[in-house]
Amino acid sequence: MGKDTGFLELDRRERDYLDPKERLNNYREFVVQPSDKVLSDQASRCMDCGIPYCHNGCPVNNLIPDWNHLVYENDWKTALDLLHSTNNFPEFTGRICPAPCEASCTLNIIDQPVTIKSIECAIIDRGWKEGWVHPQIPETKTGKSVAIVGSGPAGLACAQQLARAGHSVTVFEKSDRIGGLLRYGIPDFKMEKHLINRRAVQMEAEGVEFRTSKEVGVDVSFASLKENFDAVVLAGGAEDARPLGIPGAEMNGVRLAMEFLTQQNKRNAGDDELRAAPRGSLLATGKHVVVIGGGDTGSDCVGTSNRQGAASVTQLEIMPKPPEHEDKGLTWPDWPVKLRTSSSHEEGVERDWAVLTKRVIGDGETVTGLECARVEWVDGKMREIVGSEFTIKADLILLAMGFLGPKKKGLLDQSGVALTDRGNVEADTERYATSEEGVFACGDMRRGQSLVVWAIREGRQCARSVDEALMGASELPR
Repeated sequence: MGKDTGFLELDRRERDYLDPKERLNNYREFVVQPSDKVLSDQASRCMDCGIPYCHNGCPVNNLIPDWNHLVYENDWKTALDLLHSTNNFPEFTGRICPAPCEASCTLNIIDQPVTIKSIECAIIDRGWKEGWVHPQIPETKTGKSVAIVGSGPAGLACAQQLARAGHSVTVFEKSDRIGGLLRYGIPDFKMEKHLINRRAVQMEAEGVEFRTSKEVGVDVSFASLKENFDAVVLAGGAEDARPLGIPGAEMNGVRLAMEFLTQQNKRNAGDDELRAAPRGSLLATGKHVVVIGGGDTGSDCVGTSNRQGAASVTQLEIMPKPPEHEDKGLTWPDWPVKLRTSSSHEEGVERDWAVLTKRVIGDGETVTGLECARVEWVDGKMREIVGSEFTIKADLILLAMGFLGPKKKGLLDQSGVALTDRGNVEADTERYATSEEGVFACGDMRRGQSLVVWAIREGRQCARSVDEALMGASELPR
């Protein structure tokens, strides 16, 4: 490495944020990128491990020590080439990935890990700024065609890889803009959407055709894809949201998190927020908001509610409060369970754990509160604590409790592909082939709700499998 003693001399330094009072007035990104000197210093903390566990912690197997060294040496362009060799969209993961690579960092055993995510983001942002990111147009075309259903991170990664292999690729997207969860599920203050737009321009130059407002199974039959394309990839995500099965949950003030987040992202883009919104406009302005679900989606609802001017925001989680710090000797190099406080939490929220929701209070139309109870967990089983009932004032209840898998109506019903016991499309991680000949699946539609970085990995690996099936062999990386 460039500096063998960097990790001994320098402490971890993360990216800074704008003050909450400033960032809550808009939906723009608020991360302040460190200077090149700070990034070089942080890269020097990489230990040149004999076994770089960060490779294994990263789902796309980024060559992290290599580009850390190159950043330290101020060779940003080569660092970008290495980064792109494993990750099609590092500007996405550099912003919204929880960074399991950092949990796996060897330095994390006794100290704070290397700021891998910050350096990754800085490399790709520098690449775009310097004009180093160009379309990679294949020299020859194979004459084979592939239809990809869904333009989320899995579909985009798969499409880009197959186009670069010389295939004719068409991506079908039911929404009027591409990006899937990246565009409509991730708030703009975490990732602005011009990042997706410029990748779309690059991919179109590489030969990818995007057909938006075309829902396969509704506007386009699955049979027509099978008839007109040599292969079909199912990358439609896991959109079947977990419902709140308690009395009163049918009232209009109980809404899905994705409905709430999607509408705000459409407003930010200047689009019609009410298109495909049968229950009308959804705003937290002046309301007492309760978010049910303690994960990233719930956190996104907190940040969006505060920007809309909510009177109060409360976030509930049914699991017990995690420990402040993990036992590294027990958990490393795996992803630890510990208390995580997001930038949205820091902007203002009341958080509560081990809470069971029992009944939505209201007049049948308007929500006024939420009846809850405390629970305890014994041997992995939940038990309600007798006499612990309490009520929370609520005008709007947002459901961020995860997803049950892909929606079945339309696409999957028409495709006839076999499903797993959990309702996902059945396909292994070797061939990504479904039970139907010439049909493949990747991303959340195959594995269930997961991370963007896992979707990119699966899209890349699926592309290689499709290429191999069409051509007999493939030079695409896994």
